[in-house]
Amino acid sequence: MRKVIVIPVRYGSTRFPGKPLVHLHGKPLIQWVYECALKSDIREIYVATDDKRIFDTVINFGGKAVLTGEHPSGTDRVAEAVNILGFSKEDLIINLQGDQPFFPAEYFPLLLQPLLLNPEIPMATLATPIRDKKDLENPNKVKVVVDRSGRALYFSRSPIPYFRPPGKEPVYLKHLGVYAFRKFFLDDFVKLPQGDLEKAEKLEQLRALEYGFTIAVSLAPQDIPEVNTPEDLELLKTYLRVP
Repeated sequence: MRKVIVIPVRYGSTRFPGKPLVHLHGKPLIQWVYECALKSDIREIYVATDDKRIFDTVINFGGKAVLTGEHPSGTDRVAEAVNILGFSKEDLIINLQGDQPFFPAEYFPLLLQPLLLNPEIPMATLATPIRDKKDLENPNKVKVVVDRSGRALYFSRSPIPYFRPPGKEPVYLKHLGVYAFRKFFLDDFVKLPQGDLEKAEKLEQLRALEYGFTIAVSLAPQDIPEVNTPEDLELLKTYLRVP
């Protein structure tokens, strides 16, 4: 059984066009993400893109890349890439977001653990406790609720669960946006029509839940910085600035 990390990226981000190629302390953002993946024990790592500029950038810094067609989502792009690369149905595919330049290498085993322990689970992801209450009201910070066995019940851009005092306030969980799939399920997933919940929230993981599939959610100890906007990039530059 092979394991692979695929980083799907496109040039035309709505909120931050050209994001994968913007520089953060002398390196393009996609290189930061790729080098985080290299710190894991997974040896097969690829960037999947439909943009020749991104493809050439990855090749030039010594990475591996796959040119794909245009796709409506990163998951569709990952699915095409692993089929181009010839992965088999039992292989494990990690979809690593291209806007997380500091993804910890120790989170990859945590992500894969449910799939390795239970052959019935087709898909897994990560979440972390929300410590800044401002994230609850931020629609760009996706929230998730899970059952007692750690399986996702729902993902939302709204604060969930709703807390009605009195009583103990629940632990809110932020979704970290990285996924692991069994290859055969990934192939099936991208063929499913969008569901109403996915269309409403603009969250493709809801498609799996709407069709009755399990998403295992492992808890990570810390949040991960993301670059969704130019302002996020400036904050990271400030954070990394050498005195």
